[in-house]
This record gives sequence, structure tokens and C-alpha cells, in this order.
Amino acid sequence: MENKYDDIKLGEKGAWLSIVAYIILSALKLAIAHSTNSEALMADGLNNSTDIVASLAVLIGLKISRKPADNDHRYGHFRAETVAALIASFIMFAVGLQVLYQAIMKFRTPSLESPDSIAAWTAIFCAVVIYFVYLYNFRLAKKIKSNALMAAAQDNRSDAFVSVGAFIGIIGSQFGLPWLDPLTALLVGGIICKTAWGIFRDSSHALTDGFDDAELQEIQQTINEIPGVEAIIDIKARIHGNNKLVDVTIGVDYQLNVSESHEITENIERIIYEVHHISHVHIHIEPVEAPALPALASKIM
Repeated sequence: MENKYDDIKLGEKGAWLSIVAYIILSALKLAIAHSTNSEALMADGLNNSTDIVASLAVLIGLKISRKPADNDHRYGHFRAETVAALIASFIMFAVGLQVLYQAIMKFRTPSLESPDSIAAWTAIFCAVVIYFVYLYNFRLAKKIKSNALMAAAQDNRSDAFVSVGAFIGIIGSQFGLPWLDPLTALLVGGIICKTAWGIFRDSSHALTDGFDDAELQEIQQTINEIPGVEAIIDIKARIHGNNKLVDVTIGVDYQLNVSESHEITENIERIIYEVHHISHVHIHIEPVEAPALPALASKIM
């Protein structure tokens, strides 16, 4: 468990990198967008401003997650980052809708002027910077196996693509297609809302103890193949922050003594960790006789 807390602390570096990068890039984009009248770059800058909030949510969540278990939180505080991500999704929704509204209003203006080309080069420069941030966070997330930081890394990559899209839209407007700039802003607004929906969906799914059934079936299959496990009577799992908690009731030969049964549970814990990287497995043992095994197998299926 100590290593888990150390990994969370290491993940905070990635969150800080994202925050600093987004503050600088959003300020640059918004300033240039205002001076060049670029709706696409303005939308991109607002997108990055929401990413500051999202990265702050990840950072705060990681910090709270490092708090040890106490009398009110026997399982620790790992779900704090999930709650923070849920709050960030609401903020991202609001900004995404604002970007969509401003882009639509831009289409309704009598004339559409092409923004200055400096807006385009600002967008492509920022795309390169944030892509390098993505590479750093992606490698760090894989190293420490952090789902929250991996989500932040994927957000970094999508932001790089959004900036590339803004670049294309602005350049297109330079060639007599000024409507391409607000059109790109519409696409950026849609991407913001789509990202917010993905974060909301995953966070709410985790907070309501949802778990991927296909993964649960794989865990069940692994346990079934462990020597000494005669049947799986019940199995369930849930997400707790970056941790996966598995509860399983297994049937073992009723003639086994306590020491032999305990050895089976230790093998299950070890193999589940090695195969699925899950360190929290709660195992309950039920003694069963041979005639009862077919009925138990049909029940779990």
C-alpha cells in the first residue's frame, strides 16, 4: 500500500505540468484570439481554460487520495479524484456550450472577416507544446498505473488535435473561406462537450459501483483455474479511485482444514495481482461437497 501512495505522489508531477502548461497556453491563445478576432483560437483557448480546472481537479483528487484511512474512511480516500473529475465535467459542459453559442452567433453576423495568420501559428505552436506534455503524462501514467493521470494524458492529446484543427480552420479562412474559422469553433465546442460527457459517464459509473462485466468475467476465469477452487459461488467488483476491489466467495473441498483453505486464498490473491494487477481481493470460503458442485456452477453461470 505504501508504494501505491508513493505512485499517487509521483502522479502529482504530471498534474502540475498540465496545469502550468494550460495556464500559459490558454493565456497566449486568448490574448492572440482577441487581437486577431479568431473564433477558432478563442474556442481553443477557452478549451484550455477548462483543462486547467480539470487538471486542478486531478491534482486535488490525487492529494486527497494520499490521505490514509481513518475512522470515517476505512477504505481510504481514493475516490476523491473521481468526485473531483465529476465536478470538472460540469464546468467543461458549461464552457463547451458557451463556445457553441458564440460560434453560432458568429455565423449570424453580416460579414465574416478572416483572422490574422499569427493566430494560426499560435495554434500550431501550442499544439506541439501540449503534445509533448501528453507524451510525458502518458509514460508516467503507464509507469505508475494511474487511471486518472492516463485520462489527463488523453485529454492532453485531444487538446493537441483541437489546436491543429484550429490551425487548419484559420489557414482556410485566409484563402477566402472565413466561415471555416467559426465552423472550427463549432467543432471545438463539440469536442469539449464530448470530453465532458466521457468524464461524467466514467466518473458516475465508478461512483455508483459500476464495473466492466467483461473484465469481471476474466477475473472469474482466472480464479476458476486456480487449484483448490471447486466453484465460484459469488463474485463482484467495484472501482475505488485508482483501485479495483474484488469480493469473491469460493467453494472448496469440505475436507480441507483451515490452513489448507487459507493457502488457496493466498494463491488467489497472488495470481490476481500478477495477472490483473489487483491488490484488493476479499475472499470468503464455503465448504462444499462433490454433489453440490454442479448446482453451484449452474448458479454462478
